[in-house]
Amino acid sequence: MEYTTLGSTGIEVSQICLGCMSFGSNDWRDWVLDPEESEPIIERALELGINFFDTANVYSQGESEAILGDVLAEYDRDEQVVATKVFGQMGDDPNRQGLSRKAIEQELAASLDRLGMDTIDLYQIHRWDDDTPVETTLRALDDAIRRGQVRHLGASSMWAHQFQRALHTSDALGLDRFQTMQNHYNLAYREEEREMLPLCEREGVGSLPWSPLARGFLARPHEQFLDTARGEFMDADDTMSDRIRNYQASGGIEINERVAELAAEKGVTMAQISLAWLLHQPAVDAPIVGTTSIDHLEDAVEATELSLSDSDLDYLAEPYEPVPVDGHD
Repeated sequence: MEYTTLGSTGIEVSQICLGCMSFGSNDWRDWVLDPEESEPIIERALELGINFFDTANVYSQGESEAILGDVLAEYDRDEQVVATKVFGQMGDDPNRQGLSRKAIEQELAASLDRLGMDTIDLYQIHRWDDDTPVETTLRALDDAIRRGQVRHLGASSMWAHQFQRALHTSDALGLDRFQTMQNHYNLAYREEEREMLPLCEREGVGSLPWSPLARGFLARPHEQFLDTARGEFMDADDTMSDRIRNYQASGGIEINERVAELAAEKGVTMAQISLAWLLHQPAVDAPIVGTTSIDHLEDAVEATELSLSDSDLDYLAEPYEPVPVDGHD
């Protein structure tokens, strides 16, 4: 495993972050694994040298956090870097959503309890909250750091002008600022290169791309894209269907074919080529890779050792065309 510094935190993390959205209960999503199926994947990740794990309170309504916490409790907690998120609706209580002080303090306490931890290494806002003044959110998060419940702050999927506003507000008020951005970025969706990624590089913010394999679109020939349980779920979901069309419309079919071609030439998988492309991007710290398979996890780790030439990188990127911004809601 290769390691990198997480934004400006000084923390060393594995270049692959294990995304834990796939762990919890299939009552939440059909493709989600139960605890007995999830735990061996987390354990194998640890064996492979992965020390960075990303989850969220809304993943299986907290069950993902509980599963991750149960596994990591059997290991040295000081050697792991754990990230979770707050914003999404938890249960029926209207105050268990968003980024108000009440929501943040209640959900942070609940996440810590489920994870079985005293401190979360990276606490991220899952989306921007138009209903709460950003100053209120930032003060609540800063207080969480002062209480020792959180070490560092991160954000996810918003407009660059919103993120710049948050960074400026933190600086103006003398508050801890966001040090990572978890954003939608992959070979088939590169709109983040226009504003967000340059902003992150200028501000010393680490990028943690979600959906690095475009929900599997970059991991198999495009003709087979929907031939999985998760693919069937996405095909039936209107929001996901729009995202699939974006991947295909942005020169994605040709990109997919070029990934397959290069994978065959190098004797590796399509997923490894796609992840290696991301790992060669200067703004990227660690793609967040979700998986329901140990084999796919091992493939992802091996991608950190795959070197692509400048001509390879250009060849993969060349067909891309602009598409509507996606992933902020």
